[in-house]
Amino acid sequence: MVILIMGVSGSGKTTIGEMLAQKIQWQFKDADDFHPQTNIDKMHRGEALTDEDRRPWLELLRQEIDRACQANVNLILACSALKATYRQVLDDGTDRIKFVYLTGSIELIQQRLEKRQGHFMNPELLKSQFKDLEEPKDAISIDISQSPAESVNQIENCLQL
Repeated sequence: MVILIMGVSGSGKTTIGEMLAQKIQWQFKDADDFHPQTNIDKMHRGEALTDEDRRPWLELLRQEIDRACQANVNLILACSALKATYRQVLDDGTDRIKFVYLTGSIELIQQRLEKRQGHFMNPELLKSQFKDLEEPKDAISIDISQSPAESVNQIENCLQL
């Protein structure tokens, strides 16, 4: 199974994904690690990525998902997956991939981004991420106003892990 933890930058995808992976002893990967340097540089400058920028990145993620499924490896993948078309690229149409959507107010996430250090994502891009966000209708929604540990427990309960 692949659990894809999605949401805007600063929603806690990596924190919650790593905690969940450690707790249930699954593999964890962060989609940010698959971005080409050109995308990283662009985001660092505060320039929003285009669909064209994201296409090769999404295809790499799709390959990673396929590898995990073919090897029967349980994987947690933290990935923004903001648009339905992005999720369609990542989803294989089976029940092996579960989407978990981390949701929170722009104010809460802005506060988190302002405290975050060492990440290439420019906090000025948050508004463009919320603008691009197409909330999923078929994902498990997790309110990030609770603690990361509570979010992890909620994901475990919802997916019966």
